[in-house]
Amino acid sequence: MLKGLGGLGDMAKMMKAAQDFQGKMTELQEALAQTIVIGEAGAGLVKARCTAKGELTGLEIDPAILVPSEKEVVEDLIVAAIKDAQARAAIKGQQEMQRMTEGLGLPPDFKLPF
Repeated sequence: MLKGLGGLGDMAKMMKAAQDFQGKMTELQEALAQTIVIGEAGAGLVKARCTAKGELTGLEIDPAILVPSEKEVVEDLIVAAIKDAQARAAIKGQQEMQRMTEGLGLPPDFKLPF
């Protein structure tokens, strides 16, 4: 395409690759926003739903634990379920990012700012 222009042909290839990567990153971010993970606490008595980007989208609480005298326990279970869902979301996001960047020749521990 840019034959005879020295390194400019390589630069054009790099720019094209960067644009392709940017498009793939956008697609990945959209997919992560649509992917739902579920965190649990109290053996499933409290469940939190999160997108793979870590956004909390729902909470399910078994009515059996809604006893006024157990308020603090319920609060702790809610926090634990949300943290579990967010941890699962982070793992899912890392797995998808690693899958997408495998062919780029980046070091395995390279972190992108997303």
